[in-house]
Amino acid sequence: MDWTDHAIWWHVYPLGFCGAPIRDADHALTHRLPQLTHWLDYAVQLGVSGLLMGPIFDSQTHGYDTLDPFRIDPRLGDDADFDALVAGCKQRGLRIVLDGVFSHVGSGHPLVRQALQEGPTGPRAELFDIDWNAPDGPAPRVFEGHGDLVRFNHSSPQAERYVTDVMEHWLGRGIDGWRLDAAYSVPTRFWSQVLPPVRSQHPEAWFLGEVIHGDYADFVDSSGVDSVTQYELWKAIWSSLKDANLFELAWSLKRHNGFLDDFAPNTFIGNHDVTRIASTLGPDGAVTAAAILMTIGGIPSIYYGDEQGFTGIKEERFGGDDDVRPAVPEDPSQLSTLGAGIHRAYQELIGLRRRHPWLVTATTETLELKNAQFAYRVSASDSDDFLEVGIDLESTPKMVIKDASGEVLWTQPSLGQDAN
Repeated sequence: MDWTDHAIWWHVYPLGFCGAPIRDADHALTHRLPQLTHWLDYAVQLGVSGLLMGPIFDSQTHGYDTLDPFRIDPRLGDDADFDALVAGCKQRGLRIVLDGVFSHVGSGHPLVRQALQEGPTGPRAELFDIDWNAPDGPAPRVFEGHGDLVRFNHSSPQAERYVTDVMEHWLGRGIDGWRLDAAYSVPTRFWSQVLPPVRSQHPEAWFLGEVIHGDYADFVDSSGVDSVTQYELWKAIWSSLKDANLFELAWSLKRHNGFLDDFAPNTFIGNHDVTRIASTLGPDGAVTAAAILMTIGGIPSIYYGDEQGFTGIKEERFGGDDDVRPAVPEDPSQLSTLGAGIHRAYQELIGLRRRHPWLVTATTETLELKNAQFAYRVSASDSDDFLEVGIDLESTPKMVIKDASGEVLWTQPSLGQDAN
Protein backbone atom coordinates (compact mmCIF):
# COMPACT_ATOMS: atom_id res chain seq x y z
CA MET A 1 0.00 0.00 0.00
CA ASP A 2 1.11 3.57 -0.68
CA TRP A 3 0.96 6.17 2.08
CA THR A 4 -2.13 7.66 0.43
CA ASP A 5 -4.03 4.42 1.05
CA HIS A 6 -3.94 5.29 4.75
CA ALA A 7 -4.76 8.97 4.30
CA ILE A 8 -7.56 10.58 6.26
CA TRP A 9 -7.35 14.35 5.86
CA TRP A 10 -8.27 17.15 8.22
CA HIS A 11 -9.27 19.90 5.80
CA VAL A 12 -8.39 23.36 7.11
CA TYR A 13 -8.98 26.82 5.61
CA PRO A 14 -6.02 28.61 7.27
CA LEU A 15 -7.06 32.25 6.78
CA GLY A 16 -10.37 31.60 8.50
CA PHE A 17 -9.03 29.09 11.01
CA CYS A 18 -6.41 31.58 12.24
CA GLY A 19 -8.76 34.59 12.23
CA ALA A 20 -6.94 36.55 9.53
CA PRO A 21 -8.70 39.61 8.06
CA ILE A 22 -10.14 38.69 4.67
CA ARG A 23 -11.35 41.86 2.97
CA ASP A 24 -9.73 44.80 4.75
CA ALA A 25 -6.48 46.37 3.60
CA ASP A 26 -4.35 45.29 6.56
CA HIS A 27 -1.86 42.77 5.22
CA ALA A 28 0.87 43.54 7.73
CA LEU A 29 3.06 40.62 8.72
CA THR A 30 1.30 38.82 11.55
CA HIS A 31 2.39 35.43 12.83
CA ARG A 32 -0.93 33.60 12.89
CA LEU A 33 0.20 30.30 11.37
CA PRO A 34 1.68 29.06 14.68
CA GLN A 35 -1.92 28.83 15.93
CA LEU A 36 -2.40 25.90 13.55
CA THR A 37 0.69 24.25 15.03
CA HIS A 38 -1.08 24.38 18.42
CA TRP A 39 -3.79 22.11 16.95
CA LEU A 40 -1.56 19.35 15.57
CA ASP A 41 -1.90 17.15 18.66
CA TYR A 42 -5.66 17.60 18.39
CA ALA A 43 -5.47 16.35 14.79
CA VAL A 44 -3.48 13.31 15.90
CA GLN A 45 -5.95 12.56 18.70
CA LEU A 46 -8.83 12.90 16.23
CA GLY A 47 -7.14 10.16 14.23
CA VAL A 48 -6.37 11.89 10.93
CA SER A 49 -3.13 11.34 9.06
CA GLY A 50 -2.56 14.76 7.54
CA LEU A 51 -3.63 18.32 6.82
CA LEU A 52 -5.40 19.23 3.58
CA MET A 53 -4.83 22.97 3.66
CA GLY A 54 -6.61 25.82 1.94
CA PRO A 55 -4.59 28.69 0.41
CA ILE A 56 -1.60 29.99 2.41
CA PHE A 57 0.10 32.11 -0.25
CA ASP A 58 0.18 35.89 -0.55
CA SER A 59 -3.19 36.95 -1.95
CA GLN A 60 -5.57 39.88 -2.28
CA THR A 61 -8.43 38.67 -0.08
CA HIS A 62 -9.70 35.10 0.39
CA GLY A 63 -6.59 33.25 -0.77
CA TYR A 64 -7.88 32.17 -4.16
CA ASP A 65 -6.72 35.46 -5.70
CA THR A 66 -2.97 34.83 -5.47
CA LEU A 67 -0.39 37.59 -5.68
CA ASP A 68 2.76 35.53 -5.10
CA PRO A 69 2.68 31.71 -4.81
CA PHE A 70 6.28 31.63 -3.64
CA ARG A 71 5.50 33.67 -0.52
CA ILE A 72 3.49 32.82 2.61
CA ASP A 73 0.59 35.23 3.04
CA PRO A 74 1.83 37.88 5.50
CA ARG A 75 -1.52 37.68 7.28
CA LEU A 76 -0.47 34.15 8.27
CA GLY A 77 3.25 34.66 8.79
CA ASP A 78 6.47 33.92 6.97
CA ASP A 79 8.74 31.10 5.86
CA ALA A 80 9.90 30.40 9.39
CA ASP A 81 6.30 29.88 10.50
CA PHE A 82 5.72 27.52 7.59
CA ASP A 83 8.90 25.57 8.32
CA ALA A 84 7.82 25.19 11.94
CA LEU A 85 4.44 23.85 10.81
CA VAL A 86 6.09 21.33 8.48
CA ALA A 87 8.48 20.24 11.24
CA GLY A 88 5.60 19.88 13.70
CA CYS A 89 3.68 17.73 11.25
CA LYS A 90 6.64 15.50 10.50
CA GLN A 91 7.31 14.99 14.21
CA ARG A 92 3.76 13.67 14.54
CA GLY A 93 3.66 11.66 11.33
CA LEU A 94 1.20 14.05 9.67
CA ARG A 95 1.31 14.73 5.93
CA ILE A 96 0.61 18.12 4.31
CA VAL A 97 -1.21 18.87 1.05
CA LEU A 98 -1.36 22.51 -0.07
CA ASP A 99 -4.00 24.25 -2.17
CA GLY A 100 -2.62 25.24 -5.57
CA VAL A 101 -4.63 27.89 -7.40
CA PHE A 102 -3.35 27.32 -10.93
CA SER A 103 -6.52 28.15 -12.81
CA HIS A 104 -6.11 31.87 -12.19
CA VAL A 105 -4.35 34.57 -10.16
CA GLY A 106 -5.44 37.80 -8.54
CA SER A 107 -5.80 40.74 -10.89
CA GLY A 108 -3.20 42.58 -8.81
CA HIS A 109 -0.53 39.93 -9.44
CA PRO A 110 2.69 41.80 -10.40
CA LEU A 111 3.23 39.60 -13.46
CA VAL A 112 -0.24 40.45 -14.78
CA ARG A 113 0.61 44.13 -14.55
CA GLN A 114 3.97 43.57 -16.20
CA ALA A 115 2.44 41.57 -19.02
CA LEU A 116 -0.07 44.36 -19.73
CA GLN A 117 2.69 46.99 -19.65
CA GLU A 118 5.02 45.00 -21.92
CA GLY A 119 2.38 44.27 -24.52
CA PRO A 120 1.76 41.30 -26.83
CA THR A 121 5.43 40.89 -27.76
CA GLY A 122 6.74 41.09 -24.20
CA PRO A 123 8.37 38.17 -22.36
CA ARG A 124 5.26 37.57 -20.20
CA ALA A 125 2.65 38.01 -22.92
CA GLU A 126 1.80 34.32 -23.08
CA LEU A 127 1.68 33.64 -19.33
CA PHE A 128 -1.90 34.90 -18.94
CA ASP A 129 -4.98 34.71 -21.14
CA ILE A 130 -5.19 38.25 -22.46
CA ASP A 131 -7.27 39.56 -25.34
CA TRP A 132 -4.75 41.93 -26.89
CA ASN A 133 -7.24 43.13 -29.53
CA ALA A 134 -10.13 44.07 -27.27
CA PRO A 135 -11.93 47.28 -28.36
CA ASP A 136 -10.97 49.20 -25.21
CA GLY A 137 -7.43 47.89 -25.01
CA PRO A 138 -5.85 44.68 -23.69
CA ALA A 139 -8.33 42.77 -21.52
CA PRO A 140 -7.39 39.80 -19.35
CA ARG A 141 -9.89 36.97 -19.48
CA VAL A 142 -11.26 36.14 -16.07
CA PHE A 143 -12.37 33.09 -14.09
CA GLU A 144 -16.12 32.41 -14.14
CA GLY A 145 -17.05 36.07 -14.41
CA HIS A 146 -14.92 37.26 -11.45
CA GLY A 147 -13.19 40.41 -12.65
CA ASP A 148 -10.48 40.16 -10.01
CA LEU A 149 -9.38 36.66 -11.07
CA VAL A 150 -7.20 36.55 -14.20
CA ARG A 151 -6.85 33.28 -16.08
CA PHE A 152 -3.54 31.66 -16.89
CA ASN A 153 -2.98 30.89 -20.56
CA HIS A 154 -3.11 27.12 -20.17
CA SER A 155 -1.94 26.49 -23.72
CA SER A 156 1.32 28.29 -23.00
CA PRO A 157 4.65 26.62 -22.10
CA GLN A 158 5.29 29.70 -19.95
CA ALA A 159 2.32 28.86 -17.74
CA GLU A 160 3.38 25.21 -17.58
CA ARG A 161 6.87 26.17 -16.39
CA TYR A 162 5.53 28.66 -13.87
CA VAL A 163 3.15 26.15 -12.26
CA THR A 164 5.80 23.43 -12.31
CA ASP A 165 8.24 25.74 -10.52
CA VAL A 166 5.67 26.56 -7.82
CA MET A 167 4.83 22.91 -7.23
CA GLU A 168 8.45 21.81 -7.03
CA HIS A 169 9.38 24.71 -4.74
CA TRP A 170 6.95 23.70 -1.98
CA LEU A 171 7.40 19.96 -2.44
CA GLY A 172 11.07 20.67 -1.90
CA ARG A 173 10.14 22.52 1.29
CA GLY A 174 8.53 19.40 2.74
CA ILE A 175 4.90 19.13 1.63
CA ASP A 176 3.45 15.88 0.32
CA GLY A 177 1.07 16.91 -2.43
CA TRP A 178 -1.26 19.43 -4.02
CA ARG A 179 -4.96 20.08 -4.18
CA LEU A 180 -5.55 21.61 -7.61
CA ASP A 181 -8.22 24.26 -7.18
CA ALA A 182 -10.79 24.54 -9.97
CA ALA A 183 -8.97 21.79 -11.85
CA TYR A 184 -12.19 21.19 -13.79
CA SER A 185 -11.78 24.59 -15.49
CA VAL A 186 -8.31 23.81 -16.86
CA PRO A 187 -7.72 21.65 -19.96
CA THR A 188 -6.58 18.19 -18.90
CA ARG A 189 -3.68 18.48 -21.34
CA PHE A 190 -2.20 21.21 -19.13
CA TRP A 191 -2.11 18.89 -16.12
CA SER A 192 -0.74 16.05 -18.26
CA GLN A 193 2.15 18.34 -19.23
CA VAL A 194 2.82 19.77 -15.76
CA LEU A 195 2.56 16.71 -13.52
CA PRO A 196 5.10 14.28 -15.09
CA PRO A 197 8.17 16.50 -14.54
CA VAL A 198 7.01 17.21 -10.99
CA ARG A 199 6.52 13.50 -10.32
CA SER A 200 9.98 12.75 -11.70
CA GLN A 201 11.43 14.88 -8.89
CA HIS A 202 8.87 13.93 -6.24
CA PRO A 203 7.55 10.44 -7.06
CA GLU A 204 5.54 10.07 -3.84
CA ALA A 205 3.62 13.32 -4.27
CA TRP A 206 -0.18 13.11 -4.39
CA PHE A 207 -2.35 15.28 -6.65
CA LEU A 208 -6.04 15.92 -5.98
CA GLY A 209 -8.09 17.72 -8.62
CA GLU A 210 -11.15 19.74 -7.68
CA VAL A 211 -13.79 18.40 -10.07
CA ILE A 212 -17.49 19.02 -9.45
CA HIS A 213 -19.37 17.56 -12.43
CA GLY A 214 -18.51 15.40 -15.40
CA ASP A 215 -16.70 12.15 -16.04
CA TYR A 216 -14.43 11.71 -13.03
CA ALA A 217 -12.61 8.64 -14.34
CA ASP A 218 -11.89 10.25 -17.70
CA PHE A 219 -10.55 13.36 -15.98
CA VAL A 220 -8.15 11.25 -13.89
CA ASP A 221 -7.02 9.25 -16.92
CA SER A 222 -6.45 12.22 -19.21
CA SER A 223 -4.99 14.66 -16.67
CA GLY A 224 -2.73 12.36 -14.68
CA VAL A 225 -4.02 13.42 -11.25
CA ASP A 226 -4.36 10.75 -8.56
CA SER A 227 -7.84 11.64 -7.33
CA VAL A 228 -10.73 14.05 -7.68
CA THR A 229 -13.31 15.48 -5.30
CA GLN A 230 -16.38 13.23 -5.19
CA TYR A 231 -19.08 15.91 -5.20
CA GLU A 232 -21.66 13.51 -6.59
CA LEU A 233 -21.42 11.32 -3.48
CA TRP A 234 -21.29 14.36 -1.16
CA LYS A 235 -24.64 15.49 -2.53
CA ALA A 236 -26.15 12.02 -2.31
CA ILE A 237 -25.17 11.59 1.35
CA TRP A 238 -26.70 14.77 2.71
CA SER A 239 -29.66 14.79 0.35
CA SER A 240 -30.62 11.17 1.03
CA LEU A 241 -30.51 11.68 4.79
CA LYS A 242 -32.35 15.00 4.66
CA ASP A 243 -35.16 13.73 2.42
CA ALA A 244 -35.26 10.15 3.75
CA ASN A 245 -34.65 8.91 0.22
CA LEU A 246 -31.85 6.39 0.61
CA PHE A 247 -32.37 5.19 -2.97
CA GLU A 248 -30.30 8.19 -4.04
CA LEU A 249 -27.40 7.13 -1.82
CA ALA A 250 -27.58 3.53 -3.02
CA TRP A 251 -27.49 4.67 -6.65
CA SER A 252 -24.51 6.95 -6.06
CA LEU A 253 -22.63 4.20 -4.23
CA LYS A 254 -23.17 1.95 -7.23
CA ARG A 255 -21.58 4.61 -9.45
CA HIS A 256 -18.89 5.10 -6.82
CA ASN A 257 -17.95 1.43 -7.19
CA GLY A 258 -17.17 2.14 -10.84
CA PHE A 259 -14.87 5.03 -9.98
CA LEU A 260 -13.01 2.81 -7.51
CA ASP A 261 -12.06 0.53 -10.40
CA ASP A 262 -9.85 3.36 -11.70
CA PHE A 263 -8.86 5.48 -8.69
CA ALA A 264 -9.65 6.30 -5.07
CA PRO A 265 -11.85 9.43 -4.99
CA ASN A 266 -11.58 12.06 -2.29
CA THR A 267 -14.78 11.60 -0.28
CA PHE A 268 -16.19 14.25 2.06
CA ILE A 269 -19.32 15.59 3.70
CA GLY A 270 -18.08 19.15 4.14
CA ASN A 271 -15.56 21.65 2.84
CA HIS A 272 -14.90 25.39 2.63
CA ASP A 273 -17.43 25.93 -0.17
CA VAL A 274 -20.59 24.26 1.19
CA THR A 275 -23.06 24.58 4.05
CA ARG A 276 -21.96 22.73 7.18
CA ILE A 277 -23.33 19.20 7.46
CA ALA A 278 -24.66 19.88 10.98
CA SER A 279 -26.63 22.85 9.65
CA THR A 280 -28.17 20.65 6.97
CA LEU A 281 -28.88 17.53 9.03
CA GLY A 282 -28.62 18.43 12.71
CA PRO A 283 -26.22 16.67 15.10
CA ASP A 284 -27.62 13.15 14.74
CA GLY A 285 -27.83 13.35 10.97
CA ALA A 286 -24.30 14.75 10.82
CA VAL A 287 -22.97 11.72 12.70
CA THR A 288 -24.87 9.35 10.39
CA ALA A 289 -23.27 11.13 7.43
CA ALA A 290 -19.83 10.78 9.03
CA ALA A 291 -20.41 7.06 9.59
CA ILE A 292 -21.27 6.60 5.92
CA LEU A 293 -18.14 8.53 4.97
CA MET A 294 -15.97 6.29 7.13
CA THR A 295 -17.42 3.02 5.80
CA ILE A 296 -17.13 3.48 2.05
CA GLY A 297 -14.25 3.37 -0.41
CA GLY A 298 -12.15 6.44 -1.11
CA ILE A 299 -9.77 8.83 0.63
CA PRO A 300 -11.85 10.80 3.15
CA SER A 301 -11.38 14.37 4.31
CA ILE A 302 -13.00 15.99 7.33
CA TYR A 303 -13.59 19.72 7.23
CA TYR A 304 -12.34 21.38 10.39
CA GLY A 305 -15.09 21.89 12.93
CA ASP A 306 -17.43 19.29 11.45
CA GLU A 307 -16.03 16.90 14.05
CA GLN A 308 -17.28 19.36 16.70
CA GLY A 309 -20.69 19.94 15.14
CA PHE A 310 -19.88 23.45 13.90
CA THR A 311 -22.77 25.03 12.02
CA GLY A 312 -22.66 27.53 9.18
CA ILE A 313 -24.67 28.42 6.08
CA LYS A 314 -23.07 29.02 2.70
CA GLU A 315 -24.77 31.99 1.00
CA GLU A 316 -24.52 33.22 -2.57
CA ARG A 317 -23.54 36.80 -1.78
CA PHE A 318 -20.47 38.90 -1.10
CA GLY A 319 -18.92 37.43 2.04
CA GLY A 320 -21.22 34.42 1.82
CA ASP A 321 -18.39 32.00 2.66
CA ASP A 322 -17.54 33.58 6.01
CA ASP A 323 -19.98 31.50 8.04
CA VAL A 324 -18.41 28.22 6.91
CA ARG A 325 -14.81 29.44 7.33
CA PRO A 326 -14.72 30.54 10.99
CA ALA A 327 -11.87 31.27 13.35
CA VAL A 328 -11.18 28.73 16.09
CA PRO A 329 -9.79 29.26 19.60
CA GLU A 330 -6.06 29.69 20.11
CA ASP A 331 -5.82 26.06 21.20
CA PRO A 332 -8.24 23.12 21.55
CA SER A 333 -8.57 23.47 25.32
CA GLN A 334 -10.73 26.54 24.70
CA LEU A 335 -13.34 24.66 22.66
CA SER A 336 -16.90 24.52 23.91
CA THR A 337 -17.91 21.19 25.43
CA LEU A 338 -21.09 21.20 23.32
CA GLY A 339 -19.32 19.35 20.53
CA ALA A 340 -17.86 16.62 22.74
CA GLY A 341 -20.38 13.95 21.71
CA ILE A 342 -19.88 14.45 17.98
CA HIS A 343 -16.11 14.62 18.49
CA ARG A 344 -16.14 11.29 20.31
CA ALA A 345 -18.22 9.71 17.54
CA TYR A 346 -15.74 10.95 14.95
CA GLN A 347 -12.83 9.51 16.92
CA GLU A 348 -14.57 6.14 17.11
CA LEU A 349 -15.40 6.10 13.41
CA ILE A 350 -11.93 7.18 12.32
CA GLY A 351 -10.45 4.54 14.60
CA LEU A 352 -12.70 1.91 13.01
CA ARG A 353 -11.58 2.95 9.55
CA ARG A 354 -7.90 2.88 10.50
CA ARG A 355 -8.36 -0.68 11.80
CA HIS A 356 -9.75 -1.63 8.38
CA PRO A 357 -7.33 0.06 5.93
CA TRP A 358 -8.71 -2.02 3.04
CA LEU A 359 -11.71 0.33 3.06
CA VAL A 360 -9.84 2.72 0.78
CA THR A 361 -10.66 0.54 -2.26
CA ALA A 362 -13.70 -1.28 -0.86
CA THR A 363 -16.91 -1.54 -2.88
CA THR A 364 -20.48 -1.62 -1.59
CA GLU A 365 -23.34 -4.02 -2.22
CA THR A 366 -26.96 -3.29 -1.35
CA LEU A 367 -28.51 -5.81 1.06
CA GLU A 368 -31.80 -4.04 1.85
CA LEU A 369 -33.23 -0.79 0.56
CA LYS A 370 -36.30 1.27 1.42
CA ASN A 371 -36.82 5.03 1.61
CA ALA A 372 -35.62 5.28 5.23
CA GLN A 373 -33.76 1.98 5.58
CA PHE A 374 -30.57 0.93 3.82
CA ALA A 375 -28.28 -1.98 4.61
CA TYR A 376 -25.08 -2.41 2.65
CA ARG A 377 -22.05 -4.65 2.70
CA VAL A 378 -18.69 -3.02 2.07
CA SER A 379 -16.09 -5.55 0.91
CA ALA A 380 -12.33 -5.56 0.51
CA SER A 381 -11.09 -5.79 -3.05
CA ASP A 382 -8.29 -8.25 -2.28
CA SER A 383 -9.57 -10.42 0.60
CA ASP A 384 -12.72 -11.85 2.18
CA ASP A 385 -13.00 -9.02 4.70
CA PHE A 386 -16.22 -7.06 4.84
CA LEU A 387 -18.38 -4.89 7.07
CA GLU A 388 -22.14 -4.70 7.14
CA VAL A 389 -23.73 -1.31 7.71
CA GLY A 390 -27.36 -0.81 8.62
CA ILE A 391 -29.10 2.58 8.42
CA ASP A 392 -32.61 3.13 9.78
CA LEU A 393 -33.65 6.77 9.80
CA GLU A 394 -36.86 6.00 11.67
CA SER A 395 -35.31 4.29 14.68
CA THR A 396 -32.71 4.65 17.38
CA PRO A 397 -29.90 3.87 16.83
CA LYS A 398 -29.88 5.19 13.31
CA MET A 399 -26.82 3.19 12.33
CA VAL A 400 -25.10 -0.05 13.29
CA ILE A 401 -21.81 -1.38 11.90
CA LYS A 402 -20.92 -5.10 12.15
CA ASP A 403 -17.90 -7.11 11.08
CA ALA A 404 -17.89 -10.33 9.05
CA SER A 405 -18.55 -12.42 12.17
CA GLY A 406 -21.62 -10.40 13.04
CA GLU A 407 -19.98 -8.62 15.98
CA VAL A 408 -21.24 -5.08 16.48
CA LEU A 409 -18.30 -2.70 16.06
CA TRP A 410 -20.16 0.59 16.42
CA THR A 411 -23.65 1.77 17.27
CA GLN A 412 -24.63 5.36 16.66
CA PRO A 413 -25.26 7.33 19.85
CA SER A 414 -28.18 9.75 20.09
CA LEU A 415 -26.84 13.29 20.47
CA GLY A 416 -29.69 15.68 19.90
CA GLN A 417 -32.12 16.02 17.07
CA ASP A 418 -32.13 16.13 13.31
CA ALA A 419 -32.56 19.31 11.36
CA ASN A 420 -36.15 20.13 10.36
